[in-house]
Amino acid sequence: MTAWWWPDVTGGWLDATGWTILGLGAVTVIARGVFLFPERAVGVPERLERALQVAPLAALFAVLVPEIVLLQGELLPSWRDARLPAVAAATAWYAWRRGTLGPLLAGLVFYLPAKLWLGW
Repeated sequence: MTAWWWPDVTGGWLDATGWTILGLGAVTVIARGVFLFPERAVGVPERLERALQVAPLAALFAVLVPEIVLLQGELLPSWRDARLPAVAAATAWYAWRRGTLGPLLAGLVFYLPAKLWLGW
């Protein structure tokens, strides 16, 4: 089904959502192609390069911190929440030994008992 303002040039097999997905795909290919297929090396300022190095960490914090300290859009009502000791354990493990699996397991070791048995 197409909207009255959307021309049906495909015989009905491609609607507005399909055109949107194709458009976003084209924009993505063009934007990435600018950096992948240059005629000569593209110089990146040192300041931008340093900013791009910490961008993944900033994005991770932007997603995780609200998930940890907020409950339904408001700050946690008390410290008795299973996420807080889990985050502390995962952070301590990561400070002790770098890696991915260790902090995950350390956080789960604290999170599951606090959530299941203590009712936090």
